[in-house]
Amino acid sequence: MSMTPRERVLAAMRMEKLDRPPVAVFTQSATIGQMDALGVSWPDAHSDAKLMAKLGAGQATVLGFEAVRSAFCLTAEAERLGCKVDPGKKNSTPMLKEHPFKFDPMESVYDEPNIMDPEEFIKGGRPAVVIEATRLMAEQYGKEYAVIAGNTGPFTLAGHMVSTENLVFGIIMEPDEVVKWVDAVTPVLKTYSQALADAGADIIQMSEPSSSTDLLSPDMFGDYSGRFVKECLAGTKGAYSILHICGDTSAILDGMIDTSVTGLSIEEKVDSAEAVKHVNGRVPLVGNIGVVKPLLQGTPEECAADAKRVAAAGFNVVAPGCGLSAMIPNENLMAVVKAVKG
Repeated sequence: MSMTPRERVLAAMRMEKLDRPPVAVFTQSATIGQMDALGVSWPDAHSDAKLMAKLGAGQATVLGFEAVRSAFCLTAEAERLGCKVDPGKKNSTPMLKEHPFKFDPMESVYDEPNIMDPEEFIKGGRPAVVIEATRLMAEQYGKEYAVIAGNTGPFTLAGHMVSTENLVFGIIMEPDEVVKWVDAVTPVLKTYSQALADAGADIIQMSEPSSSTDLLSPDMFGDYSGRFVKECLAGTKGAYSILHICGDTSAILDGMIDTSVTGLSIEEKVDSAEAVKHVNGRVPLVGNIGVVKPLLQGTPEECAADAKRVAAAGFNVVAPGCGLSAMIPNENLMAVVKAVKG
């Protein structure tokens, strides 16, 4: 079946029957190998749209994957909203250093969410860089490759503003305050998601790691994350939407589908065959090659075998189960590509 990489990825989003699934990195895609090959590296590529576009296309131009992707971390939104961020180094992503608002369930001290106007949010800071990088990617690579733009989920972003630990404690002690904060950041993410689609993204991939079952019980997911994801992502016009949550999401697959997003990105902690059986064609599945084992610590042969396992299970897109470590070697990622594309 003769298809461009772009056509193949978008056909997978529509769950069309294909001779093989596409292979792409939907989550953080940059590695040191790509940086060295392209002469572009972190931290500069986090805040320069041209560098971000070039490095974000490296998964395709250097390694042979079938998509390109803007943004390499989950701190751009938080920084724009007042969080202090360490920009990281060539081998490490930016890290939050300080939360700008007080949220203390133990002392019952809660700042009111004073969040920037959504239209103002998208005009400056690193979100504006990501939007421009997405536009450049669509212009330079969009005819050949699917363009993915990544952003942060509402519960995760609210946690960045007040500390995720405090937010989780707040669910037990003062749930209305938690809802107030997640609700406050949702308009910003809704506007940002649409801006990324308007810039040319074919797919908006939202990462909501703080909604993992390691932090929220399955019965909490809908109230504190799912319904807000639905509001800020599922209604995005002109782009497909993919929700990624870390960890073993087996117990919340139905809840993730209930957000009305186009598809789900899941980790290797979820049994591939069981996930395909449970989802039963309701949405496309993206994943779930292990990012530590085998991608970071394994051999090319092990990486190829894991990719074939995912394809055999019936995933619509064969992809790493989570964001790539910058230290993953090129040969392991290229083995994945070869195993799927032949």
